[in-house]
Order: sequence, then C-alpha cells, then structure tokens
Amino acid sequence: MKLSGTIDFQPKLLSALRHYSLNRFKDDLIAGIVVGIVALPLAIAFGIASGVSPTIGLITAIIGGFLVSAFGGNSVQIGGPTGAFIVIVYSIIQNFGLQGLAIATLMAGLILILLGLFHLGTVIKFIPYPIVVGFTSGIALTIFSTQINDFLGLGLKDVPSEFLSKWGVFISNFDKISWPTLAVGAISLLIIILTPKISKKLPGSLIAIIIVTAAVYLLKGTFPEFAVETIGDRFGSLPTDIPQPRGFELSMGTINQLLPSAFTIAVLCAIESLLSATVADGVTGSRTNSNTELIGQGIANIVVPFFGGIPVTGAIARTMTNITNGGRTPVAGIIHTVVLLLIFLFLMPLINLVPMSCLAAVLIIVSYNMSGWRTVVGIFKAPKSDVSVLVVTFLLTVIFDLTIAIEIGLLLAIILFLRRVTENTQIKVYSEQLDVAEGTDATHHEVLDVEKGVSVYEIDGPFFFGVATKFDEMMRSTLGDKPVVRILRMRKVPFIDATAVHNLEILIKSSQNEGIHIVLSGVNPQVRQVLLKSGIDSLVGEDHICDHITKAVKMANRIAGSYNALHHHSAH
Repeated sequence: MKLSGTIDFQPKLLSALRHYSLNRFKDDLIAGIVVGIVALPLAIAFGIASGVSPTIGLITAIIGGFLVSAFGGNSVQIGGPTGAFIVIVYSIIQNFGLQGLAIATLMAGLILILLGLFHLGTVIKFIPYPIVVGFTSGIALTIFSTQINDFLGLGLKDVPSEFLSKWGVFISNFDKISWPTLAVGAISLLIIILTPKISKKLPGSLIAIIIVTAAVYLLKGTFPEFAVETIGDRFGSLPTDIPQPRGFELSMGTINQLLPSAFTIAVLCAIESLLSATVADGVTGSRTNSNTELIGQGIANIVVPFFGGIPVTGAIARTMTNITNGGRTPVAGIIHTVVLLLIFLFLMPLINLVPMSCLAAVLIIVSYNMSGWRTVVGIFKAPKSDVSVLVVTFLLTVIFDLTIAIEIGLLLAIILFLRRVTENTQIKVYSEQLDVAEGTDATHHEVLDVEKGVSVYEIDGPFFFGVATKFDEMMRSTLGDKPVVRILRMRKVPFIDATAVHNLEILIKSSQNEGIHIVLSGVNPQVRQVLLKSGIDSLVGEDHICDHITKAVKMANRIAGSYNALHHHSAH
C-alpha cells in the first residue's frame, strides 16, 4: 500500500476531448437527454426515501453527476444518488441530523480519494461476490419496506426504522389502507412493468409518473373528495434555485461518532461504482481506470455536501441506459446533468403534483431489480461457506444496519480468504531420496540421496501467520527419530510475514537446543531480505541459508555424515 511516486489520476474526459467529433457529440447528446429523463424520477424518489426533500435528490444528481463525469475513470459512468444509500442516509439523518449527514459524506469523499491515491481501486474489486449480493439484496428488501406506507396510503407518521418493528406497525395498520392511493400505486407499477414490453428505450418510470400525475390532477379537479397525497402536499412548494454553498462545524467528537458511517458510505460507493464500471466495460470493451474512478467519486462526495446533497456513486441502471442509447464519452454524463438542471429551474412546480404512491411504485421496481434474486438462487448451489456469507450479510443488513453488515461482511471476506490460502499452502516431508524437479515443469529429473538423519520439509505457498501455526504443529507431530539436520525447502514461498519469522525463530532455537541443525533452502531474494533484516542469518549462520536444494542437501549430508560417523565410531 504505497503512493509509489505516481498519482494514478487520468480523468477519461480529457482523453475523450482530444479526439472529439460532431458525430460523437450527436450520439452523446441523445444519450445524455435520455439518461437525464430516466434519472429525474429516480433522483426525486431516492431523495424522498433517504429522508431529504426531492430538491436535494435533484441537486445531488446535478452536481454529483457532473463531477463524476468530469473527473471519473470510466467513459460512460453516470453518477448520482442511488438506492444503495437510502438505508444508511436515512439512519444517519435520524441519529445525527442533516449536519451529520453532510460531515459523513465529506469524510467518505476523503476516504475514497485516499483509496484512489493508494492504488486500492483494484483491491476493492476483489470483495467476494456473495458479500456484494448479500448487501444489495438486503438493501433491496429494506427499500421495499420503506415504501409500503406510501404505496398503501397508510398515512403513518414516525414509522420505526428497524425492519421487524416496522413490519409490525404495518401489519397492525392494514385496516387504514387508502384504496385510491393503492390504485394509483398499482396502476403506476403496471405501467412501469409493461412499458419495456412496448419499447425497451422508453423510460417506464417517467411515463408512469406523467400518465398517473395527469390522471390524479384531473380526478382531483373533478372529484374534490379524491384524496391522494402528492409531493407538494408533503413538502410544500419546492424551491427552484440552487442552494448557496454552506459550511459546517467539525469537531473531533463528531468525526469519531460519524467515522463508521463515513466508512460505510465510502465502501458502498467504491463497490457500487466499480461494479457499475466493470459491467460497463464488459459491454463497451473499454477499460476503467479504477483509481481515477475512486478519486472522481471522492471529489463528487466532497463537494455535494456543501450544497446540502446526499452521497453520490455510479449508478448501474443509468450507466446502462447511457450505453444503450449511444453514449460513449463523459460528455453524455455532463449533458444528463444539464437536462436535470433545466428541469430543476423551469419544471419544478409540476413535480409538486406527482403522487407519493407513484414514486413508491418506482422504488418498489428499483428494489426488485436490485434484489438480484436469480443470483441469490444461483449462489445457493455454491460451496456452503459462500452461502453462509451471503445469508449472514443479508440478515445483518436487514435486521441490524448497513454499517454493521459492511464491517462484519469485510471481516468475513478476510477470514475466508485466509482460510483458503492456508488450505492451499502444503507442507511435505521427505527423507532418504528427493527429486529436485518434483512439482515443476522440468523434464530433467535429478534425484538427490539424503543421508540418514536429514529431514526435508517443503512449504508450498505463502508462509504467513495462518500457515506458521500449521507448520509448527506439523514439526511437533513428525518428531519420531530425532533428525540431525532439518532442511526447510522454501522455493515456493513467495512471501513471509512477521508471525512466520517469529515462529521460524522459535523453531530454530528449540531445534538448536536439541542439537538439531537447521538449513534453509531455495530462499528467493525477497524472502531472504526479510530473513536478513530480522536476524535469522545470525541464528542459523548465513551459509545455512541456501538458494538451491542441491547446496542445502550437500551441506546437510556433510553435517549428518560426520555426526553418523562419530556415533558409529563411539558405538564400537
């Protein structure tokens, strides 16, 4: 983990503009307009579901989306608020207020920039798939739960945020269902589901909002008793000017309190944006610069909170819409933010008329698409360890909260990784004869005779804390006849860590106390460096650290030979 001299920051916008043409602009313009229209209902819905106003959702999409396209490492990534953040944002606002959310988002932005600077973009991609699926399906179920109140028109205030108690409240209030509201929600759902069957390019959620809003507006005019709650009813008339940047107070106490939430936002943002970028690369054949992407996401999340915005990340659905409509450069992403800005400045009064149950229908479809239930079913055929990781992260996300789920999920990922590496590191024991080329592709086989009293232990794989203990146990269990020399063959050890060095030190000392020589063989330059730094050479003698097994066996045979001869002589 090093800055390694170079900062890997090359926004795709700069390289795209070098060879930009009018034809390319036409494609980007069409894609940008379509994505802007698709993003509109989502930005409003995500804003409301996160516990802020629709205006904030739009401002986040405009400013955050612009910065992600301008500074990101993927040509087609569309940034904005996404469903993944609804749960965490809602709980931060509940516990720390809007000021707390702004500070957490700002800190998350700084963490993302650090991840990019330390070249950790590629590492994030290695988070095990079952964990990502566990998070997203857990978040999907939580989003679905948050929409039941609006979809059924229960009119409940102060619904508990915990999953189980929330459903308890819903079930006990099902008699309060508002049938007009449920009808509006159900019709919206139908329109969203059926639109793609007519044309894949039509944005179902926007068409549902236009048709249903117009119908509700007309019905309200004709039948005053037709009561369906709209955005305007809940939020009053929405402001139509971009808010002034504002600061916030930082104190060490606030930072400590909000650090876990900031870490959760940063990890979620990194996972989701790089996942989206990987999917986009698969379709377009381009290559994302992961570190630049993280820095771009970081910049967006640092700026957005100053305008009251919520966290921003790459959005898979909007990115795919961009690709299918011909967008190939970050210019399309910038055009999508301009479209949203124009709607924000000139059409905001119309947004007041949108029924809340229609937005709930939009989010129910988002949660269905997020759930990835087919993937979940597929993973259930995988090894038990993967299934258990998926189930644990899913349950933690749903029943507790995302911060705990992400922390324990990452911990599980590390434990599973260590277990797999430990299982893959083999330790073999040889005596009497040893084939030098065994375990390699060499066709020339040289067999070495090993003197009586020489034991050879081969470690095949990384020698780190997980393996060190395993090796220790093996040495104790294979004592049998006490050898004169132990050769530790390390040709297949790519690295060694502090715990392994410590265990090696104990093994050398305890062997020497029993009068057993230790010879290290096949030590690669990198491992040798670590051994020399930690003083292993002065323990065994530098000539006992050999770079090839032939030298090690020759030395061991000489020591064992003279020992055997001496004992043979004294026996007579």
